[in-house]
Amino acid sequence: MNWGAFASNLAASAGAALAVMLATFAIALRLGIHRIVDIAWGVAFAAVALVTWVLSAGYGDDLRRLLVLAATCLWGLRLALHIARRARGHGEDPRYAAMLARAPGSPARYALRKVYLLQGALVWLVSLPVQAASYLPGGPDPLMVLGLALWAAGLGFEAVGDHQLATFKSDPANRGRIMDRGLWAWTRHPNYFGDFLVWWGLYLTACTTWQTAALTLVSPLTMTGLLVWGSGKRLLEAHMADRPGYADYKARTSGFLPRPPRRTTLPRAAR
Repeated sequence: MNWGAFASNLAASAGAALAVMLATFAIALRLGIHRIVDIAWGVAFAAVALVTWVLSAGYGDDLRRLLVLAATCLWGLRLALHIARRARGHGEDPRYAAMLARAPGSPARYALRKVYLLQGALVWLVSLPVQAASYLPGGPDPLMVLGLALWAAGLGFEAVGDHQLATFKSDPANRGRIMDRGLWAWTRHPNYFGDFLVWWGLYLTACTTWQTAALTLVSPLTMTGLLVWGSGKRLLEAHMADRPGYADYKARTSGFLPRPPRRTTLPRAAR
């Protein structure tokens, strides 16, 4: 692995993530809505992967580079399109509205620091395996095959869960009810569990050498922390806590790792 070229890539990928977030910030100010940063999250990963693919030409194995590019872009752009469709016709995300309401000083500058620049830094950090894998000279190996299998399982789990939830919400008869069917009967967060598999899978694509495995381990650990204890599961469950039927759903359904639902004697008000 050419460590000098990889170091240059780290700087270029940081610039790509920053460019996406700054462009999104400018659009958000014009529209007066910051929830579009959630769309930019997946786009920024795709941008980093594309820049890395271009810069790693002549350094990494071509097939490995192409597979990692395709896997990252497919995940990131699918997520961006899904969030864009879900947000269409809605106003500001309550999370951002609450955060900006208590912002000290200028809400715009606060949002730039606490949302856009922070998310850009996280994109760069989480994408380290994508960058490192693209500079590995060897072709696909067993760890990479396993990683892509995990990635595929995660993408499928996430996409199916998102589709099931969208179909459930589109039925007026389900208004006010808790989604507890399909994958949502096995875990309260199929989408977050899918992301978890995706990024541990992409991490394995960079584990050909112990150096890259050690260097990039921070990435899936960071993503796991975000999904379970950061802005994912923890915040969503706090928002859902007072919904009728949610306590019962929580009592019988795994919080993250899929498993068959428990039996419960609590009243199922949301059924």
